[in-house]
Formats: sequence, C-alpha cells, structure tokens
Amino acid sequence: MSRFHMPNKTRVPKVVCIGGGTGTFVALKGLKEYPVDLTAIVTMADSGGSNKRIRDEFGLLPTSDIRQCFVALSDENGGAGLMRKLFMYRFEKGQGIAGMTFGNLFMAALADILGSQEEAIRQTRKVLRIKGKVIPVSYTDTNLSARYADGTVVKEEHLIDEPEHDGMVPIEEVFLSPRAQATPDAIEAIGRADLIVLGPGDLYTSLIPNLLVDGIPQALAQTKATIVYILNLMTKYGQTYQYTAGDHLKALERYIGKSVDIVLVNAAGIPKRALDVYAKSHEVPVKDNLIEGKPYRLYRADMVGNTVIGKSKSDALVRSLIRHDSVKLGAAIMHMLT
Repeated sequence: MSRFHMPNKTRVPKVVCIGGGTGTFVALKGLKEYPVDLTAIVTMADSGGSNKRIRDEFGLLPTSDIRQCFVALSDENGGAGLMRKLFMYRFEKGQGIAGMTFGNLFMAALADILGSQEEAIRQTRKVLRIKGKVIPVSYTDTNLSARYADGTVVKEEHLIDEPEHDGMVPIEEVFLSPRAQATPDAIEAIGRADLIVLGPGDLYTSLIPNLLVDGIPQALAQTKATIVYILNLMTKYGQTYQYTAGDHLKALERYIGKSVDIVLVNAAGIPKRALDVYAKSHEVPVKDNLIEGKPYRLYRADMVGNTVIGKSKSDALVRSLIRHDSVKLGAAIMHMLT
C-alpha cells in the first residue's frame, strides 16, 4: 500500500498551506489557479515592522501574514482587484503612519468596529472575495524566543529575524512564551487535508512557530495527508547560517515529530546579481545534500523566480530578493496530487 494519501479524483482535493510571510503568499498565489479547496494556516508570532505597532499601539495580534494570504487568494478583477492593491499599499509619507500598510490599518479599524479581531478577519475575507480560507494558527497573545548555542536567549520574532547579535551562532531551540493553543479551525483543516504544504519561508520565524502551537504537531502526527516541505532557496543569516538542505529538514522534523513525505527542491540557478547582494549578508543558496528515499521522496525542478524583488522605501524590514515563482511552484505542488 502506498504511504501517500491522495484524494478521490471525483472530488476537489483539500490543500492546506502552513507558514507565513512571502513564502506562503507565493505558494497560495500559484495554487489558487487550480481546482483545489485551499486553506492557509498562518503564524501569529510576528513582532516586527508594522506588526509591532499593531501589537503595541492597538493591542491586537499581528496581521501582516494574514493580510498577505488574503491578498494572495483574492479576486484580482474589478473592485476586488482594487481592494487587493489597497491592502498591499504601504504608506511612505505621514508622521506616525509611514511604513504601515493599508491592509493592517483596515483590519485594525474593523476589529475596533466589530469588537473582535476574529470577526474582523472573517469579514475581511468577504471584502476581498478570496478563494479559500485563511486561519490564524492561534489567538493566544504570545512571543517567539530563540536560544542559541552560546547560551544567548533572544525574545521576540523580529530580533531573531534581524539579529543584533552574531548571526553565525546557530539556534539550538525556539519556543513560545506563553504557550499557545491552536484554533479549532486549524486542527480541523489539518485533519481533513489531502495535501499539507510546509513553507517556503524563514524556517525559525515563519514556519516553525506554527509547529510550536499546542495541538498542531499532534494534528500533523495523526493526519493521513501527504506532507510536502518546500525547501528554501537561500540560507538566512541569524537563523540558518550555513544550513544545508539536510539541516533544514532535520530542524523541521524535530518540531513536527515525524518525517515529511516529499521535499520540493529548486534545481535552477540563482541570478548572479542577487547572489552578490546576498553574499554581503553571509547568505548563500541552500546546498542540496538530500538523498532519495531517506525516508522522503524528492522532487527537483526549476521553481525559482526570474525577478529580483524590490521593496517600498518606507519598509524597514529586510526582504528576500529572490523568491519561488508562483506559477512554477503551484505546478510542482499540484504534481504531488497526481
């Protein structure tokens, strides 16, 4: 009997993406073009950039990762298309507002009007007419911390993502404080899934925070779905400095508590102009040292985008220059359902 659980071809397959940030955005954008029942389970541990202000000034949980998923799944035509552009708009002027996104402010205002951030998220889905569901992994107000090999403990996600310490020191473990409880919707989505997609995205700040939430590892341990891990294109200073593909997989499986079924690996080269910029931050392409059947299945293909990504001048955060191509990645993921 095959170890891979594939859906009955007479019904629409259920695909669940777990992660956050631009990596999950790219995966969802590619997948929404296919006849699948899509759900995104999104980290709620972000504390940098406009999210820090959302948490500190509005007393709300971070919304940037949710916003990006909404935009990825939104209708791009007509009035909804205009709303999609508005949700991605980042203010570059205005004292106290520069650096904030319209989408984050919209959801903060809606939470105030409706009296619930949970209800604001539900109503925003209707405004953007998204294809699929976006589910916060937890509504617990928690922070991500990391303990490094030299004994240093860093609290808050943004200080892990953009380290003020020596980013060459490896992370020994990450944890949430206080512990967080998974939303029932997230647990249900995992249980009903045919295919679960982990990543791409920053390993310790976008992907693993979801796996630290009580209930998520347990749900993944029990699921009959095929679990696919999308390997990152580049290492990340402060998180995965000098990590090979095997190192990424070992760290991921430590927090899942089981092996993934399939690993998607980009087999194409990265543009030299991007590599030169990454090198200044001690970041290089992830070395593919994976071996077929150990105990996962490997799928290697060209999945890299050809565009070097820019960013808004008012965006204070460091962003990836090269990303997976949404069309190529969507096709690769769908190949796992054949």
